Amino acid sequence: MGWLRAAVLGANDGIVSTASLVLGVAAAHASGQAILIAGSAGLVAGAMSMAAGEYVSVHSQADSEHAELEKERHELLTDEAGEHKELAAIYVGRGLDKALANQVAEQLMAHDALDAHARDELGITEILRAKPLQAAGASALSFAIGAALPLLVVLLSPASVLLWSVFITSLIFLAVLGGLAARTGGARIRTGVIRITFWGALAMAITTGVGMLFGVTG
Repeated sequence: MGWLRAAVLGANDGIVSTASLVLGVAAAHASGQAILIAGSAGLVAGAMSMAAGEYVSVHSQADSEHAELEKERHELLTDEAGEHKELAAIYVGRGLDKALANQVAEQLMAHDALDAHARDELGITEILRAKPLQAAGASALSFAIGAALPLLVVLLSPASVLLWSVFITSLIFLAVLGGLAARTGGARIRTGVIRITFWGALAMAITTGVGMLFGVTG
């Protein structure tokens, strides 16, 4: 889920930020070359920013997990009986009777005490553990892919319909992304599509308005 969240967020930001940048520059009556340069710069800068931000954020989470595991390791060394009772109490709370909970706790701690407490007490598993480099890579790559879509539309669209082409196709890209994200996460697809397209359309409309304002002023 960590890399999936980073990938969806990165692709969404790539589409919205680059499309908004392109629309703002185009609305200010810039040349086609200037629009492509601005969009390409936005792609590179955005991908690096996403990677750095995600790495720092997830690394902080990883540091926190490491500290929790070290604390748990110390408690297992100094108070194994207390940790056994704590783990058994967790299983009782989940519906096991006390005798069975004690037996399960004893066997799991005999196999791997730290893993048992990490999973059932702290909620830390190998699959869900924070992976900074993986999250950073997923964010950068997905942002670049998302940002490349509006730039591709700029390359293929005539100048006369550039604004509408980028705006409409970007909304389609966002709708597809929102639907895929919602389906993957088990949420309602319609809600995901509406949410992501609404905020994307608002961002692009505001940026286009700013570009038009500067274009008129210039």
